[in-house]
Amino acid sequence: MLYKVRSLGLQGLYGYEVTAECDLASGLPAFDIVGLPDTAVKEARERVRAAVKNSGYTFPLGRITVNLAPANLRKSGTVYDLPILVGVLVASGQLEATEEDCAFVGELSLSGTLRPVLGMLPMALAAQKAGIKTLFVPADSAPEATLAQGLTVYPVETVDQLAAHLSGKAPLSPAPSWSGQEEDLSLPDFSEVRGQEQVKRALEIAAAGGHNAAMIGPPGSGKSMLARRLPSILPPLSREEALASTQIHSVMGLTTKDRPLLTHRPFRSPHHTISSVGMAGGGNPYPKPGEISLAHNGVLFLDELPEFHKDVLEVLRQPLEEGQISLVRSAAAETYPSRFMLVCAMNPCKCGWYGHPSGRCRCSPGEVKRYLGKLSGPLLDRIDLFAEVPPLEFENLSDRSPGESSAAIRARVVKARDIQRQRFGPQGPSCNAHMGQEELRRFCALDQEGQTLMKGAYTHMGLTARSYDRILRVARTIADLDGSEAIAPHHLAEAIQYRESAYFQP
Repeated sequence: MLYKVRSLGLQGLYGYEVTAECDLASGLPAFDIVGLPDTAVKEARERVRAAVKNSGYTFPLGRITVNLAPANLRKSGTVYDLPILVGVLVASGQLEATEEDCAFVGELSLSGTLRPVLGMLPMALAAQKAGIKTLFVPADSAPEATLAQGLTVYPVETVDQLAAHLSGKAPLSPAPSWSGQEEDLSLPDFSEVRGQEQVKRALEIAAAGGHNAAMIGPPGSGKSMLARRLPSILPPLSREEALASTQIHSVMGLTTKDRPLLTHRPFRSPHHTISSVGMAGGGNPYPKPGEISLAHNGVLFLDELPEFHKDVLEVLRQPLEEGQISLVRSAAAETYPSRFMLVCAMNPCKCGWYGHPSGRCRCSPGEVKRYLGKLSGPLLDRIDLFAEVPPLEFENLSDRSPGESSAAIRARVVKARDIQRQRFGPQGPSCNAHMGQEELRRFCALDQEGQTLMKGAYTHMGLTARSYDRILRVARTIADLDGSEAIAPHHLAEAIQYRESAYFQP
């Protein structure tokens, strides 16, 4: 007897429909799975066999063949355990047939209980597009599956529970749609930072426009402290952004049943010993997302920037421009989104004290130049704001009065983002940092005084066409924070000021 069960698979970040065709025939006992299965899928034979027996059913004797269609796509993971079990039991007459608009996804334990699976959200979204109405998933994966609106999701804990539902003896209750409130992460607050008003201003501009930023200063001046408070002033995620970021985290197993949806922008801070594969993504045989994709719609913070390997830094160049990265391996080629804010912190030299008033720097001019020379010109050209972080004066440290709170700064950032959203519309760029040439021409026009100022900066600073455009984007953000419809000369002057850093002068 042949029975077909609808299921779902995962390819990269996207789900697709899979049909488990289960055929029971007479002959010598055998259990074969075809359709380009990987090792985890092949091992489903033993999990299904044990789960059937330990759930009180009889594993059928004879030749069992399971084809996972479409057979030309590679199948990986443990999501096919449940549909294979359902197909085997229905084909052998031990389980009630299911409706045509039902699909099953889940990993089985040997006892017949279901375990959560990776990538539940992208598979649920694929089910929605495929016209599937009812989805049976492990109970721990149900909250994430409900994020795909329009599906009836049944949380299943055991095979016995599923059989009782299909027979009508004990119907399951559909999982309620997850509607958790914004997560309270107790983020560090800018009110705790003493002094460094110019750096706070630079980070506010970066947050308001989605710009890349670099902080340069001696050890202990507060670079890392400031960067780790950046998430507290970022605008909230829209639902589209939250779903896009959550799909990546879901595929990597970083979501939980209590928090299936990202409610805050990601903040990734990899150690400087990370490899280029860990940063960009990759692996064999199927490439996985890296840190730049996990930071999608959020912040990638690189502390001690020159200490990262050169090949790790260079892989950032293309994603910073295009907002995505294409990975090609022998078994597959995948494209992952990687639209993130790059925030960097670094010392001005190897010992860290170059330019410090104490004069304790031990580095020669050649050593300082070699240290800063680890950063290539094309990478630096993609950074919008350079903020020098000076050592704190004693008066700043001894002042116990709280500074401006993150809530106050965030209110200005959100207001500026609202202006940008209204300006570009739903189909346009999400923020000023992502403006294309058409938006630059329309919304970043300069008056005669601004043109003169920009011409002098272009000649004096040796700007490239890319850095010219980035100054205009930053100036547009400064004008938005100021509530100005046009870019005034003082907006442009401030943007130019953040572009220039004494440490990178020839």
